[in-house]
Amino acid sequence: MFGIVRPCTHRLSEGLRTEWMAHLCGLCLALRADHGQFARIVTNYDGLIVSVLTEAQAGATPAGRRTAGPCPLRAMRTAPVAMGEGARLAAAVSLVLASAKVRDHVADRDGLLARRPVAAAARRVAAGWDRAGARTGAALGFDTALLVDAVDRQTGIETLAGPGTPLLTVTEPTETATAAAFAHTAVLAGKPRNAAPLAEAGRLFGRLAHLLDAVEDREADAASGAWNPLTVTGTPLAEARRLCDDALHGVRLALREVEFTDGQLVHVLLAHELRRSVDRAFGTSSCSHQEGQRLLTPDGSFGPPPGNPYGPAAPPPPRPPRERRGLITGCLVWAGLACTCQMCCGSFEDPWSRERREAPCNSCGDCCEACNCCGQCGEGCCCCGDSCGCDC
Repeated sequence: MFGIVRPCTHRLSEGLRTEWMAHLCGLCLALRADHGQFARIVTNYDGLIVSVLTEAQAGATPAGRRTAGPCPLRAMRTAPVAMGEGARLAAAVSLVLASAKVRDHVADRDGLLARRPVAAAARRVAAGWDRAGARTGAALGFDTALLVDAVDRQTGIETLAGPGTPLLTVTEPTETATAAAFAHTAVLAGKPRNAAPLAEAGRLFGRLAHLLDAVEDREADAASGAWNPLTVTGTPLAEARRLCDDALHGVRLALREVEFTDGQLVHVLLAHELRRSVDRAFGTSSCSHQEGQRLLTPDGSFGPPPGNPYGPAAPPPPRPPRERRGLITGCLVWAGLACTCQMCCGSFEDPWSRERREAPCNSCGDCCEACNCCGQCGEGCCCCGDSCGCDC
């Protein structure tokens, strides 16, 4: 799983969490349905935004959902998942962009890809993903050649880049690719007037994706000698942060011009979670959901301890202890939890003591688990700490 917009479940209300998972699972199942089991490896957090944008404009309908069977990544539970043209477009875009990521790693000779046989196999897989994405895109009226062309130009631009090259010259191909994908959601939703502002939002989202990837990989790339746009162009982190902040503001302005039937999830993902992604990449925020801890703000001050101020005064009584599992049985349960990612996100039962545990992902959130972001105009958003009104 890759992507820059990775919301923790504690920051989404129950309804938005269900919707977000519906689009994530819908993308995964669309990849399987159109391109086979192996294609599901390209499921990513950013690709589902294409599906979210399509539904936010067209409106959710019963026909746009189906109940998926039990899945190990959902703790073997059924769930409603998104289906239709938005999910299929997200699948096509994810395939092409994953292909670009593979070729980028091949060009950088990362890890095992430094070996010629492995690199050759990776290139064949990437070419297959390009063809698969093109087939699905053509069925939806979307020409993925725009994405492939942008990817091809990226290599040439990186070859010519050097000290003093404007950073936005390097990010342009990514911006062009994401702008095309965002704009086509307006076509699928039957709202062509939204295409221009969505293209602008997509262009800036692509800029952010490229810059944040460069920021997060900067130290590792320097250690391995891999190509990094910040290092090659001599761009300081302060300038990269300024460009990211400008892009964040531009995304919000562009989304104001889009006509949504229900844009709440879009707003949470592209206005607030995108801001958290920038803060996370630059190390300017720290989140804490653990009881008894305090939130350290960027200026070094401490905020109030997290927790629901309107919750019950006393904690609920503890559950009666359950019989512990034996060593071998506990190890088997542990292996099952680890293989199904339940120990990474969500809550799970301790393999040996049977006590309820919270996964590390769940320790990354706010005190406001189920608030309605911007539910009250003018009062700001309790989920994010941003003092924004409903038009943000």
